[in-house]
Amino acid sequence: MEVEIRKGNIDDLPQVHALIMELAEFERAPLEVTNTLEDMERDGFGENPIYKIFVAESAEGIVGIALYYIAYSTWKGRTIYLEDLVVTERLRRAGIGRKLFKAVAQEAKELGARRFRWQVLEWNEPAIAFYKNIGADLDAEWINCTLTEEQIKNFEG
Repeated sequence: MEVEIRKGNIDDLPQVHALIMELAEFERAPLEVTNTLEDMERDGFGENPIYKIFVAESAEGIVGIALYYIAYSTWKGRTIYLEDLVVTERLRRAGIGRKLFKAVAQEAKELGARRFRWQVLEWNEPAIAFYKNIGADLDAEWINCTLTEEQIKNFEG
């Protein structure tokens, strides 16, 4: 199957959102997705875009995505954070994820990023194997911390 990797655009978002929902099913958390198409349009293509996206497109449409954003490290400076790398389940292990990852890594080079970060679930063995295979450092030392939308609303410090 021939797949083109390109920067995503606003017209891709319905298919992108469908892949996000597929990922949520895979990660056993479909009810956790509250992000809407309207949110994605505003946040990625509105007045102040806060994320960017690469898509993998075949003759049948968008079959993979890499959604990322620029962050800043007080120790390292400019950082690329890969929020999600998703390939539709039936096409996994066909090299599409590697092509998407390579596109984001190239973007990191072009932006002069000093760090490229992402997370992987501890039970996602295929993804862990992929990241080890490309030479990434998997750090078990750091603990993820989160405030939910409700916790943010109720936070008084």
